[in-house]
Amino acid sequence: MSGERRLFGTDGIRGRANTYPITAEIALKVGMAAGRYFTRGAHKHKVVIGKDTRRSSYMLESALTAGFTSMGFAVTTMGPIPTPAVGMLVKSLRADLGVMISASHNLHHDNGIKLFGPDGFKLSDGVEDVIEAYMKADISEFLADPIAMGNHRRLETGRARYIEFAKSTIPRAMNFEGLKIVVDCANGAAYRTAPNMLWELGAEIVPIGVSPNGLNINDGCGSTNTALAQETVVAENADLGICLDGDADRVHIIDNTGKLIDGDQIMALIARSWARQGKLRGGGLVTTVMSNLGLERLLASEGLETIRTQVGDRYVVQSMRDGDYNVGGEQSGHVVLSDFVTTGDGTITALQVLSEIIQSGKPAAELCHQFDPLPQLLQNVRFQRGQTPLSTDAVKAAIADGEDRLNGHGRLLIRESGTEPVIRVMGEGEDPDAVKSVVSDICQTIESAVA
Repeated sequence: MSGERRLFGTDGIRGRANTYPITAEIALKVGMAAGRYFTRGAHKHKVVIGKDTRRSSYMLESALTAGFTSMGFAVTTMGPIPTPAVGMLVKSLRADLGVMISASHNLHHDNGIKLFGPDGFKLSDGVEDVIEAYMKADISEFLADPIAMGNHRRLETGRARYIEFAKSTIPRAMNFEGLKIVVDCANGAAYRTAPNMLWELGAEIVPIGVSPNGLNINDGCGSTNTALAQETVVAENADLGICLDGDADRVHIIDNTGKLIDGDQIMALIARSWARQGKLRGGGLVTTVMSNLGLERLLASEGLETIRTQVGDRYVVQSMRDGDYNVGGEQSGHVVLSDFVTTGDGTITALQVLSEIIQSGKPAAELCHQFDPLPQLLQNVRFQRGQTPLSTDAVKAAIADGEDRLNGHGRLLIRESGTEPVIRVMGEGEDPDAVKSVVSDICQTIESAVA
């Protein structure tokens, strides 16, 4: 398919629920088109569908099921389950593909559709382009005959399978007895799996964000709203806080003093530990252009390399696969440990941090502070769909001026989000006042351009 991609973004299809493109009609077409693409051979084809706790996920699940069964696929649904569990279960159940219905860290009014191939990895741009082309074409000739139509079943053991798999990523003799852990599940997909898993491993659990009602996902909780978890860690005198997002593919850690630990610090901790143990592959890690320069400097001081990609965990994963790296991720808390999983997994990442705490005997505040980050500021400017503020002369001039002001002492990164109509303006440098001034000026110029 040529031209601009209008449906698939950096993480599948995403938008406002019940509004194009997140409608039942589009979901039906996704099921039919993906079914068409993944129909290969004469075997009975299977698809695994997971979802988070948004009310609109039920609508999309039903429409996707209709699309896939019309193409002859047997559909297995699992109810609310973390995104990485879908990648794992696609392989475990030997399915032809998997689907996750989620808008990740967004609020309930948004939703999305992510597709996984039979290897458990998210699809490439090229495959998504073909599926989108099928969605726009007449593929009715490929509909299954009545006798060959697919069926649907609910797999009640999906969450239990994922829990057992996640526990297998730490030494079998290890448990978390004596640790008090605050776990914030964002009223999302991990509201059962994460607390149950940690309890089974012996920890004392203080759960928050575990009462989903279809409308409260990521609302004042989770990895993008950590204040409640930070307050709870301090109030409960807990050893650690774990903040997942709505589909549990990202995590932020709260140390025992209530301080937030982001993905950069987590990646540094795991990569350095694995390097000492001889388990780190690739001679470094893969991250994105958003990661702090302090991470890169720390790793370089120990002879480890930092590979940067564009924003999006699937681009990180592709670079990891190309270079045979087994640690990668994003500052936002998507951490990919490819020895275990095919995508970001907040729960498994948290288990590795807990494992490091147990083995080191150090408190989280000491262990998780791996480097002093350079001052970094990220601000978002929302715009209306159809606007192109980054192409205006005034915004281009403001960006050029900002780059001149930070030249040699920092960097700028201005990009349009791939999941929502937002311009993200990030500045980083040795002088926090200079960074703040540059970012503020650029944001004001963009705001004027979209007013």
